[in-house]
Amino acid sequence: MKRLAVILLAISMIGCNKEAEQNLPNPFFEQWTTPYGVPPFESIKVYHYEPAFERAISLHNEEIAAIVAQAEEPTFENTIAAMDRSGRMLSDVANIFGMLCAAETNEQMQELEGKLMPQLTSHNDAILMNEELFKRVKAVYDTRKSLDLEADQIRLTEKIYDDFVRSGALLDSEKKSRLKQINEELSALSVRFGSNVLAENNAFVMYQTEKEAAQLPSSVRDAAREKAKELGEEGKYAFTLHKPSLLPFLTYSPERAAREEIYRAYLNRGNNNNEYDNKQIINDMIRLRTEKAKLLGYKTYAHYVTSDQMAATPKAVYTLLGEVWEPALERAREELAEMEKMFKEDYTDSEYKFESWDWWYYAEKVRQKKYALNEDIIRGYFSLDNTRQGIFNLANRLFGITFRPVTVPVYHKDVSAYEVLDKDESHLGILYFDFHPRAGKGQGAWCGYYREQRYEADGTRTAPVVSIVCNFTAPTEATPSLLTLDEVTTLFHEFGHALHFLFTNVRYNGLINVEGDFVELPSQIMENWALTPQMLRTYATHYRTGEVIRDQYISRIENSALFNQGFNTVELIAAALSDMDIHSTTDYSEIDVDGFEYNALYTKRGMLTQIEPRYHYTYFAHIFSGGYSAGYYFYTWAEVLDKDAFEAFRETGDIFDRRTADALRREILSKGGSNDGMSLYKAFRGKAPDKSAMLKARGLWKEPEVVESEEEAPKSATIREMLNAKVNKLK
Repeated sequence: MKRLAVILLAISMIGCNKEAEQNLPNPFFEQWTTPYGVPPFESIKVYHYEPAFERAISLHNEEIAAIVAQAEEPTFENTIAAMDRSGRMLSDVANIFGMLCAAETNEQMQELEGKLMPQLTSHNDAILMNEELFKRVKAVYDTRKSLDLEADQIRLTEKIYDDFVRSGALLDSEKKSRLKQINEELSALSVRFGSNVLAENNAFVMYQTEKEAAQLPSSVRDAAREKAKELGEEGKYAFTLHKPSLLPFLTYSPERAAREEIYRAYLNRGNNNNEYDNKQIINDMIRLRTEKAKLLGYKTYAHYVTSDQMAATPKAVYTLLGEVWEPALERAREELAEMEKMFKEDYTDSEYKFESWDWWYYAEKVRQKKYALNEDIIRGYFSLDNTRQGIFNLANRLFGITFRPVTVPVYHKDVSAYEVLDKDESHLGILYFDFHPRAGKGQGAWCGYYREQRYEADGTRTAPVVSIVCNFTAPTEATPSLLTLDEVTTLFHEFGHALHFLFTNVRYNGLINVEGDFVELPSQIMENWALTPQMLRTYATHYRTGEVIRDQYISRIENSALFNQGFNTVELIAAALSDMDIHSTTDYSEIDVDGFEYNALYTKRGMLTQIEPRYHYTYFAHIFSGGYSAGYYFYTWAEVLDKDAFEAFRETGDIFDRRTADALRREILSKGGSNDGMSLYKAFRGKAPDKSAMLKARGLWKEPEVVESEEEAPKSATIREMLNAKVNKLK
């Protein structure tokens, strides 16, 4: 009863506080005086968001109404450019709210997200289905070639028109109404899906005693001991489903039953038939997405998504994935056979079989045996601070930009910030770093912005405020944060996204975004430098001794570059295939989520049961609460581009060649979506991309057979031919 009384008192106090809070100043309604105009994070409270969204939506509606109410004939300036300038307050509020919902959320934020996101979706739909507004847009679109417009103005007109059409502008009123309902429902379901995954991530903890954890590397034990202390279990060792805890445990723990326990918990997130189960949400989302695609005239949702991408069709996606899948499976079988020999030495009883939770452990044994590469030792050369500084140095060497620590408002004590200065020392933007796991942060790593670059009415450029968010092992009392080789490439990857945001320089907001299967090129190309000998010698120094990484370790890293690539590629492509499969539903009927996935991957395509896809549906946040539905293939498509693009540097004989870097910035990184992705790529490379560099980088390349005549040449289209066909279609 005492506890109940305390709860009731707290609720009444919350109610009183809420009334008082509503009368306080709202930072979203004030001119910010923060350095560089960054958000005043310390002043923004949860209760500020709802009134900020209400006012921002109202202002946006007024701006749209003014465009529609004009007596003048539609022109680019009074219709297209006016639309592009509208909704800036809404964009700012939504950017901040969305970023913090991913990086620093709580129950209040999640509840508010579930309430506000459907409202925001409804607002956007109301604009894109506004018949009078569309008439004006269409009038400019129909006459765009005769209006003496510049290239970017034509591009913006076409993109805005296409956005209207893809959002239902050509539908009748009944279908428009249904599409609005679908979009609102999908928005709410997406928020619930993400909240469920976060709850499942935070719900599981596995404790071990000092004796049980004794065989783990000291750095892994230190992190687990501090996590247990944080959770009030001092003297124990805590392991969670966050990757910096999960993967080292799977890699180094000889306790097979414990490996199975934690890995099964990871695999079953959102699939435990509890309040956080996502299977019905998945069914509802696929039903609604299928209906949406049909309403808009597409065969499947996958057709709807790809029609607006470089790939253009699901067939092109499946062709690429298929070309990678078979050689990857073959390589994975070879890797498995090698590990099974070691496994049988440990488990002679035929009753025991190699399982998915054994892969990391025995793969590490193979790596140490074949390449003498002990990642726990190697990590000592990759402190987080040194790696970040190495990336800064690389950016300076390639593009001439520099990074200066600055004191600005932050949303969490672990966050740091830098001012980015261009080669002429002008202000390019602000870059935040948020590196370590916590309960209010989603899994994985990402890069986004609190404010995108834009041009004001007076022609001045407002610089972006960008943030890189990761989940790397936190420092302990004994060691700084030390990165695995995978985490090193992850940081280079996200930094590539940051460079893209920082360098983008387009005069219209509607030309900032690029195609989904192009967006990973700027990030993935940066990974190519991370572990090259030339680069390693510039930043990989031991955190205790300051010793530059030894040549023998560099050789081992190089020699092991293709290590475990069968596994890495299979789990990646499996996720992309399962994404495309479930979004290729032509007529929805109830889906047995587990059975659908198993049949598609293991029964139909022969996937090894010892490998799990990178994401199972029930926690596949990319496609059910992110922007990658029917688009997880983006990473593989962009890898064809990034590996071929890096060849441009290799071909100069200097991977730091400034002229090539200048061309990369000029033709790709600064252009946003001012042209289609293939045109941007060809302007940089001078030719269409060749997938051979990607296959070679993954160890999957086989020299083509020499054919005697043209008639004997293979009839299937190559990726280059498909990409060329896309370019021709766009022309």
